[in-house]
Amino acid sequence: MIAQKRPRSEELLPLRAPKQRRRTVNHPLGGNSSPSQYEALPTRWIRLGSEFMQVLRDTFASILAQVAKTRMQLQGELAKKGGEKVYKNALDVIAKTWRNEGFRGVQRGLGPAYVYQILMNGSRLGFYEPIRRQCNKLIGADPTDQIPFTSVFSGAASGIIGASLGNPFFLIKARMQAYSPVLPVGAQHYYKSSLDALRNIWHGEKFRGLVRGIDAAALRTAMGSSVQLPTYNWTKNQLVSRGISSADSIWTFLASSSVSGLCVLTMMQPTDTVLTRMYNQPTIRTPDGRHVGALYKNPIDCLWKTLKAEGPLGWYKVPHTIVTLTANDLIVGLYKRVRDGHV
Repeated sequence: MIAQKRPRSEELLPLRAPKQRRRTVNHPLGGNSSPSQYEALPTRWIRLGSEFMQVLRDTFASILAQVAKTRMQLQGELAKKGGEKVYKNALDVIAKTWRNEGFRGVQRGLGPAYVYQILMNGSRLGFYEPIRRQCNKLIGADPTDQIPFTSVFSGAASGIIGASLGNPFFLIKARMQAYSPVLPVGAQHYYKSSLDALRNIWHGEKFRGLVRGIDAAALRTAMGSSVQLPTYNWTKNQLVSRGISSADSIWTFLASSSVSGLCVLTMMQPTDTVLTRMYNQPTIRTPDGRHVGALYKNPIDCLWKTLKAEGPLGWYKVPHTIVTLTANDLIVGLYKRVRDGHV
């Protein structure tokens, strides 16, 4: 029998595919990785890096207003009718600080402000959703449901965690911003740097000095965090559910952020003034060796003494400065949406 030649289309495939050269790419974090690894691994780091740079940029942009806010909150402390005024308003603080102390004066506390913001925002964003989901599970609700009670509690809890971790750096920032060699207001604490501040506080008061004012910080952050995310989500849901605006509209974002910012302003400003004064107050040494505040025992005592001496306006010394910071947040949020193509 004569063997017939197999048609070319019916030729058997080789048992082993030809060996191909493995394609590798240089990973931005170092070393080589496969294409799938390259597409998955850097995404997380790029996002974290982007958020980190955003925090640095926002902190640098707002540090000038924070210096003005701190000095206005300390001006006329516990003085009848506000006492003698060194500064007329926040703009006057900025002008006089620049004239007498230069660029270094208007950027006081920038280093510890960076560290505080990273710890604070990292904790607030990182703990809010896990806490809220667990709270929903405990009451038998769906983890994805937006329940006002669990949202408020989760916002407050995540804020307290962040405030506790960042307390030493907020303490240093407040004292650095309050210090002025020319036009001082309140008690004066001079530190060469953040490390010098940590060293001085530790040598003088040990651990108790680093956590001084943590109760006021927790109260302040809880007041702000408890209303920030819930009021934003509630306003957005109301606008969308009532057909007033669409979920991806820039007007929905602006309206929700504005309502949230005003609620945070109203709730947070009195405790913000208390926090600044608790941090900056001088300390005295008791017979048993403890260092205690010379002016206030706790945040509630500070609220009461401020109200009694300066009236309700003592709590709201610089609302216009806080509005400026809120407007800054709105502008930054709008920029993000334009950058990401959501507008």
